[in-house]
Amino acid sequence: MHRKIAFIGGGNMAASLVGGLLKAEYPAACIRVAEPAGDRARWLKRQFGVDVKSAAGEVVAGAEAIVLAVKPQVMSEVLRDLKPDPGTAIISIAAGVRLDTLQRALGPKMHYVRTMPNTPALYGAGITGLFAPPRTPANVRGLAETILRAAGAIVWLDREEDLDAVTALSGSGPAYFFLLTEALRDAGVALGLSPDTAARLAKQTCVGAGRMLAESQVDVGELRAQVTSKGGTTEAAIAHLESAGLRQIFREALAKAAARAAEMGK
Repeated sequence: MHRKIAFIGGGNMAASLVGGLLKAEYPAACIRVAEPAGDRARWLKRQFGVDVKSAAGEVVAGAEAIVLAVKPQVMSEVLRDLKPDPGTAIISIAAGVRLDTLQRALGPKMHYVRTMPNTPALYGAGITGLFAPPRTPANVRGLAETILRAAGAIVWLDREEDLDAVTALSGSGPAYFFLLTEALRDAGVALGLSPDTAARLAKQTCVGAGRMLAESQVDVGELRAQVTSKGGTTEAAIAHLESAGLRQIFREALAKAAARAAEMGK
């Protein structure tokens, strides 16, 4: 029997999860969304055929899982209006909102799962880190998995603080990938290619490399080595990137992102 799920917030990430659940044949009758913006609410209703209300309090009654899909800065206000039934699974996808914040607001009789998805979830190609306290029942973990798998792969974490690293690596990671694509495009233009040609080459190269990585069973380091012929053009470029400290730059950049994630949760 499918359990009732209430989404608080109907933004892009919530829509991707709702769409993924429906694609996996989760019944629309078991999904409700709270979305105060009228135009967005009407779009959600047309797009998915789910019940959409303007206030959070209108969708939580009887819900066995509540997905908190609002911006961190409005979370406190949203939590004040929630009155979930005891034993409800509270699943947060809000960056930086700690479990103790949720527990103080909603009380100890709920089950809490904190998650960090990323934007490729909008295409069903995301990955989400999840953390739940050790005594969280298996059925609650299973329900959280069902919801988040609708947007892609999942990985369970041993510690809540690991979510800061997940935020730095995969949460922010798509922006690093886009920056790399931009850099390749701009470097191609500097070599004399037209902007359109350089953009097409950079984009498809990154798409193709990503597909190779996704479909290959070979470690990413070995894939890189396979493209890097001894004494060839790729080796010349890779040697320069390594000597310029690319790996250290990424370590420092992710450390900055993780520190900011931790700061947001205080």
